[in-house]
Amino acid sequence: MIDLGHIDDLARRLSSLVPPGLREGREELQENFKSVLQAGLSRLDLVTREEFDVQRAVLLRTREKLEALQAQVAQLEAQLAGGSPAPPAAPQQPH
Repeated sequence: MIDLGHIDDLARRLSSLVPPGLREGREELQENFKSVLQAGLSRLDLVTREEFDVQRAVLLRTREKLEALQAQVAQLEAQLAGGSPAPPAAPQQPH
């Protein structure tokens, strides 16, 4: 989730930009800014850093497996094209 401290800080900065004549309602504006920011961010399709890192690791493992399978297919195709018997395949290590 988004760190609420960052939203509070951003709301404070936005409220500090309000012209001096409107500063009487500064706290109310700050709360309104905060509410609008939270609502806007909640509508975004965001994931946590942890979820991103997990999916990245899954993708890397999948890519490694795909590359191994591509190499194996290329080897088998070469053997079929050459007509030679297939040598024993090296055991694959699980990822």
